[in-house]
Amino acid sequence: MDLLDFEAQGLYFEEPDVAGVKELIAEAADNYASGDAELPLLQAYFKAPESLNVLVALNRFYYYQHRLEDALLATTKALAVIRPLVSFPEDWRDLQQNHLTATPAALLTQVRLYLFTLKAIGFLNMRLGLLDVSQAIFEKLVGLDSKNRIGALGLLELVIKRKTENELTGASSC
Repeated sequence: MDLLDFEAQGLYFEEPDVAGVKELIAEAADNYASGDAELPLLQAYFKAPESLNVLVALNRFYYYQHRLEDALLATTKALAVIRPLVSFPEDWRDLQQNHLTATPAALLTQVRLYLFTLKAIGFLNMRLGLLDVSQAIFEKLVGLDSKNRIGALGLLELVIKRKTENELTGASSC
């Protein structure tokens, strides 16, 4: 399956949100420089905890604030929201090629969103020094994406290199 050979449908950011959520996200964007962005984002989350717009905004906010654990929580929640849309297994480790190929063409945008979100989880784990977890995620993605459309191969190589360097210096790879 070529993960670029599809017509984008059902983009998460085009989905309607609960009243007031869009405005709270805009308020957070306006208040980012002053340091007052988190409260409107949390208010948006409490209004719409399943909104991918909110979860992506929280992920970005926390990532750029270097609050990687919080970014990981938001991203993991996003994966949990996307998963039932594409009928994937509850545990990403159980995801197989047949899950992707059996997905109707109308849901390929959500499949890509799931895979990119899983990649983001792997990246955040890598940044947090949880190299075994990130390696497992990147290996899963590389196994599912033979054409490297998701771009996990370079990250997998980076994790393996970092683990090797840690072994040579005696550092822990978690």
